[in-house]
Amino acid sequence: MSNRRRQRENALENWVPKTRLGRMVLEGQISSIYEIFEEGYKIKEVEIVDILIPDLRDDVIDINLVQKQTDAGERSRFRAVVAVGNSDGLIGLGAGKARRVRNAIEKGIREAKLNIYPIRRGCGSWECDCGEPHTLPFKVKGKSGSVVITLLPGAKGLGLVAGDTAKAVLTLAGVKDCWSKVVGATRTTTSFSFATFEALKETMKVMTPKDWAK
Repeated sequence: MSNRRRQRENALENWVPKTRLGRMVLEGQISSIYEIFEEGYKIKEVEIVDILIPDLRDDVIDINLVQKQTDAGERSRFRAVVAVGNSDGLIGLGAGKARRVRNAIEKGIREAKLNIYPIRRGCGSWECDCGEPHTLPFKVKGKSGSVVITLLPGAKGLGLVAGDTAKAVLTLAGVKDCWSKVVGATRTTTSFSFATFEALKETMKVMTPKDWAK
């Protein structure tokens, strides 16, 4: 058992919910993350995600040293962009800043869990008619900063035709095959990753909250 997992289990044992949603989860009134999406609740405690999605994995997308000029001088901090997902239709993305890399990553994971979001998968490629949820149901587009990414459904076995940053987010979301087209400063990893995240969220825009539970 990893130290991070052990720490998370210890934190859950001592967890005292501060929100009504947290109390409902702890008492077993809500047993699925999709019930939260269906009702439109706002997740404000990471413990809710830890309980309802125990198989959630995380991946550090990028770590950068950022500097800020203040009256007291120059202040340096690390910024970590982290993605979390279960490789089965759930994805979250967050960024954390701290003086130490480890603390920045932990803040990024926390923010990503609070931003967890369901995505819709399908078999939307005209080249494929397998009916399995291996790719996207239709073309989607996402924007963050100067980066605009377009994701298109791909045939089964194609793989992820995308940059490494987009691949990391897509893999954690559970998308196995797709094409991509990117415009803008793709070297800006933060914008690239959040643009991909926004594109995936677009797969749910044509669905009602009740459809999410299905």
